[in-house]
Order: sequence, then structure tokens, then C-alpha cells
Amino acid sequence: MRFLPPLFASLCLALLAAPAARATAAPATKAAAPTTAASTGPKPVWETGLQNFDSAIYSREVEKLITQFEASTGKRVAPGPKKKVGLKIYTDSGEGLATPKALTLAVIEALERRGFEPGNIFLVGLNQFRLRMSGYLPSLVDGETPFKGHPLYVLESNRYYDKGWFYLSPLPSTFDPSVAEAQTRDTPTSSTLEEDRKSFLATPLFLEADFWINLPVYTDHPVLGVNGSLVNATLWNASNTARFFRSNASAPAAVAEMAAIPEIRLTWAFTIVSLERYQFIGGPFFNSLYSASEPVLWLSADPVMLDALMLDRINRWRRRSGFQPVSDEIHTLDYAEQLKIGSADTAKVKLIHLGE
Repeated sequence: MRFLPPLFASLCLALLAAPAARATAAPATKAAAPTTAASTGPKPVWETGLQNFDSAIYSREVEKLITQFEASTGKRVAPGPKKKVGLKIYTDSGEGLATPKALTLAVIEALERRGFEPGNIFLVGLNQFRLRMSGYLPSLVDGETPFKGHPLYVLESNRYYDKGWFYLSPLPSTFDPSVAEAQTRDTPTSSTLEEDRKSFLATPLFLEADFWINLPVYTDHPVLGVNGSLVNATLWNASNTARFFRSNASAPAAVAEMAAIPEIRLTWAFTIVSLERYQFIGGPFFNSLYSASEPVLWLSADPVMLDALMLDRINRWRRRSGFQPVSDEIHTLDYAEQLKIGSADTAKVKLIHLGE
């Protein structure tokens, strides 16, 4: 029996005017249900400039942002009972469009200054090859990496998913009719079919750490609209999620519901994003011809607002380059806003610029 949570049913009713929302069955969560805690309004987005993209500049500006976050929220970025912190990095667009290593090192330095031991600051990425090509895993030539001493969990090794934590969707693992026919002919067990519909969650971030920090990179995406903070925390942080990428209804819904799982939300401290390089068309695969760069660094606990701000930038670049803006039939941010993950109304953004 397929489980359809009342929460998503309400979301679909609220967005009844959207054809994409009616076109496909809604995903469902199991082992964790989305939270619907009342929103307290848009959270601030702190912004600082980068004179250049050197490590020393990143270190100074990251420290400034985290210090401001602590002062404004009263939340200390410091070790708790587990004494561990996770960093979700992004390298999945390939070499040339990954979380800047200088940014990751700057965050690590800030965490060490606040009492975290180096071995208790771990990184989480998806694909071993792309992590190595982006400089996060040791070079096969000299074995060197700037992240020596910090564990790096490669999700595609399947060592960091927990069978007890998963996102359950009615979508099978494949849309190939010949495969579906073979499954029927071979009369697979119900458990096999159920496994095909599960996306197992990477539990180190929300079970093993006191909190975790999201370090995405931004691109456009043909199915999700914008590939950034929300997606890096959800579809790029779970197994068996490629099945969602054929539908601009099921994928946005999956992103929103996964981001709304209470254990993920409660341990997700904030997102830091550098605009050192982002891409406005052709994503998520890297194409330098359609990438842009700005000397800007943001920190916010509202991933929806960050994605909305970047969607505006992506659309400006697309129009400027003669391309159509991202389709307004893609409802990733609408769904996330309905589930109280954050605000997508950029007219109400609390953008706070930190000067010298």
C-alpha cells in the first residue's frame, strides 16, 4: 500500500492551479515525516564582498559571517555532545564547478577556532571520481590533499546510508517499460519493489554530528529550476534519486519533502555559498561559456531564500544572453515555501551587507 502523507495532499490543494502539481503522484516519506512548524518570517541573508578568491580573503570573510550569525541569533557555532560537525560539499557538476576549496578550508578554520578537533570535522560528497578531480580526495599522482585529517564520506560507496532512514516514493527506480515488463514476468518479491521506491538518506550529517553546514554551488536545472542549497541537501545527499529527474513535478516535490524532514532541518545550521562561479544555462553539467562570477559570499539559515535570490540572477543572465527564463511551471521553491522551509519572496529579503 502506498503511503501519501496528509501534509503533501494539503500542499497539492494549495497549489491546485499548477498543472505540474497535478500531473504525478506525490512522493511520501517514511521513517521521518515533514515538520509544519509555523514560519517566523524570512530569515536574514548576510552578505560580504570578496576582494579576490584567495584563501586568506575567504578565511577573513567567512569568520566575519559566522561571527555575525552567532551575534544575531544567539546560537553558538561550537561543539555539542557529539563534538562533530559535517560539511555537505558539491562537486557533481564536474571539474570547474565545485564548492571552492578555499571556502571549505575557511569554514574548517572557523570551526577549529571554535573548538572542533580536525578529525571531527567531516566532509560529505557524492561521487568519488568528481571529488578527486575537484581536489577534495587525494591526488592519484602525489597523494596530496588540503583536507588531510578530515574524514570525507563518499556517498556512492553506499557505506553511509542507513536502511532505517529513507524517503519512500511511488516512483520506481526506472521508467524503462522493458524493465517494468521483466519485473512483472519474474514476479519479484514485494520487498524488492519497495526497495526500488526508497531513497536512503545519508545519516552522518543529522545523526552523527551536532550540526552540519551546507556548501552548495549554483546552476540552473531543467527539472528543478535551480540546483543549489535545497538540492545539495536532499537529492545530492541520498541514494536512488536519479529516478526523480524525469519529471518537473515529482523532483520538486521530493526536494521539498526531504528538506522538511525534522531531523535534517533541526541539524542544518545554515548555508554558506560563494558566487565565485555559478551557471545560468546548460546545468547541472559544467559549461564555462554559460557561467558567471561575482565576488560575493552569503550566509543564511533560509535555503529557500538563497535559491530564490539565485534564481533571479540566473534568469537575468539568461535574458541577457538571449535565452528564455527558467519555466515558472517548476514549483520547487513553491513547494518548499508551503512546507515552511523558508521564504521564496525576494521582495521581503532581509539582506544584510557586512562592510569592512
